[in-house]
Amino acid sequence: MMASNLPLPIPPRTPTPPSDDGRDQYAPRMFQGVSVDRDSLSPLKDSFPRSITLDQTSSDRLSPTKSSFSLSSRAADTSAVAQNGSSDSNAMGPFNFNTTVMSKGPVVKSNIGQRRGHKYKHSSISHQIFLEPPPRAPLALPNSLPIPTLKECRASMSKDQKTRFWWSVCHMFVAAYTLWTAHGSLAMTALSHLILFDSLGALVCVSVDVLSNFEVWKRSSIRHPFGLERAEVLAGFAMCVLLLFMGLDLISHNLQHFLEKSGHEPHHSHDHDRVSLGSVDVTAVLAISSTLISAIGLKNHARIGKAMRFGYIESLPSVLSNPSHFLTLSCSTLLLLLPLVSIRIYDWLDKVLSGTIAISMCFLGVRLVKTLGSMLLMSYSGHGVSDVIKDIESDPAVFGVDDARFWQVHYGLCMANLKLRVSGADDNIGRLREKISSLVRNRLGGGYGTGGQRWEVSLQFTIERT
Repeated sequence: MMASNLPLPIPPRTPTPPSDDGRDQYAPRMFQGVSVDRDSLSPLKDSFPRSITLDQTSSDRLSPTKSSFSLSSRAADTSAVAQNGSSDSNAMGPFNFNTTVMSKGPVVKSNIGQRRGHKYKHSSISHQIFLEPPPRAPLALPNSLPIPTLKECRASMSKDQKTRFWWSVCHMFVAAYTLWTAHGSLAMTALSHLILFDSLGALVCVSVDVLSNFEVWKRSSIRHPFGLERAEVLAGFAMCVLLLFMGLDLISHNLQHFLEKSGHEPHHSHDHDRVSLGSVDVTAVLAISSTLISAIGLKNHARIGKAMRFGYIESLPSVLSNPSHFLTLSCSTLLLLLPLVSIRIYDWLDKVLSGTIAISMCFLGVRLVKTLGSMLLMSYSGHGVSDVIKDIESDPAVFGVDDARFWQVHYGLCMANLKLRVSGADDNIGRLREKISSLVRNRLGGGYGTGGQRWEVSLQFTIERT
């Protein structure tokens, strides 16, 4: 084996401490042979300068507050020193200002050397962990639909709708004429209040017919989930409150007349002129004809009659089965018969008929306020709900009803939400779903073809394993 011919590495030199005589053997060659006085800069020696005085001209020249100060001259001095290699402190001065031109353009922000943060979805690992959500289809319901103005409603009216509108205005004039001629009878005053209620209902029917020309009336949106059909319920609720107050006003009027007959001095004179014997009361005839035209032609109070059913008059014909029409027509017919009786019987029957109509108006107003108020509160006030639940629980495939909600949105739409515990296969569950839906529609909606409320039934099943 031959030895290597490579030279051995020289180990690093250990620093040598300075010699005692004060001379450094590693001092630069340029300072060798030059004597250096180490005490020349000591402040303890007399040779140390106490202060440095500058020339007055040089100090003024270096002051920025003097007129002799110039950047160009300083730049020239600086360039001259750089060329000559001189380090004269009087020529350079303590500062070296150079002229700088500022840019008027916009400052461009640079992102070089800046950390913008880690984007997880762009990393290689996050492609396996953080997945993009699947794109969702846009909602089928619009956010909102335009509400028509009065000008748009008037422009969209058809010829038939205009005719019905002007008839509702004529119905109001009939109510005003009845009230103007009612000074001879308390019963006629009560009839004028009933005709006013019917005329307002006719106007609401025409308004609903005109608003149905627009999409916002029936189409659902996020702002109006059930369209504007609930506005009709609100208008009917206001009418019912007005009917209740008119009935209370008639009761107070009758009590005032009763106190006058008892010997109390009246605050205002009440002279009642009756219709002559054997004559026909024209006002009563106008009331009967206007009520029949509005009931048959405009379907006045038809939706209110469906929402509120009276068992006593439900078997009567379609016009008389509505409590509002029945009350107006019966009062007008009795007023036609009053001129056939004597004066004493006429005065007695007039007060009895007025009191009966006032009480009936209050009773009808309370029932309507309760029914429409529950409809505004999204609840169902009809009958037959308990029977429907009993029939559902009697089915052998149903273990129990956990929750049952029945509520009415407006005159034409009701909803039923049921949560059931059932058992069986999928075929039996489908049959049970159809059976419950038809049961709710037939019992509560009146059956197919009867023109009752439309029911939407939603069912949730919990399958019990046996």
